[in-house]
Amino acid sequence: MTPLDYDFLRQTLKQQSGLALSADKHYFLESRLLPLARRTGLGGVGDLVLALKTGRDPALMVAVVEATTTSESFFFRDKTPFDHFRRLIMPALLAARRQSRAIRIWCAAAANGQEPYSIAICLKEMASAIADWRIEILATDLSGAVLQRARQGLYSQFEVQRGLPIKLLVKYFTQVGEQWQIAPEVRVMVKYRRFNLLADFASLGTFDVILCRDVLIYFDQDTKSDVLRRLADGLAATAILSSERRKPR
Repeated sequence: MTPLDYDFLRQTLKQQSGLALSADKHYFLESRLLPLARRTGLGGVGDLVLALKTGRDPALMVAVVEATTTSESFFFRDKTPFDHFRRLIMPALLAARRQSRAIRIWCAAAANGQEPYSIAICLKEMASAIADWRIEILATDLSGAVLQRARQGLYSQFEVQRGLPIKLLVKYFTQVGEQWQIAPEVRVMVKYRRFNLLADFASLGTFDVILCRDVLIYFDQDTKSDVLRRLADGLAATAILSSERRKPR
């Protein structure tokens, strides 16, 4: 990959996905994009860049963006946000929304679905308190591939061992070969949609709870500020925004 190719990819990825790469991430891009170039019949990353510059194949741009997206998550990640959701946030919302009896939750950058399914399990565990409520969980991600996997709700033994208590595994999952599939009644609680955080949020409506975790670390400061401002604009009164800053992986 030439320096000009790298600069082109850096600028393109920032425009398309918000990903801000430093000047020394050549190996990262090479390792992510060389397999894609070979799968698409191109000789290497340089040929991939030439194909992108022609703009003749929009699907190739989508594939490049998805190849450079980090989609790691796990159930009940960091535990504390989900404890707060159960003990503080939901009781407050049940009191604030007792007239409409409706709550909307958005999990942005949902990756393979562990976060929205963790929220859905929390709600299942308090079923008696919300029996006649309408609660919507919208999960979005830039990558269509990870969303397709999330819809299936299939996870490896390693994935269900990361943060998921054994009693919840037994209660809400069924073993399918060497994998575990989350119960249909939990899967149906989550609606998935491909969505870019750089896009206008107006089409999504407003939410009572927004989780946007482990994605802003990949953006530069201006993009972070812009996304956070627009997330705040998408919150209904008495709503909650959870966004955590982490060191890049």
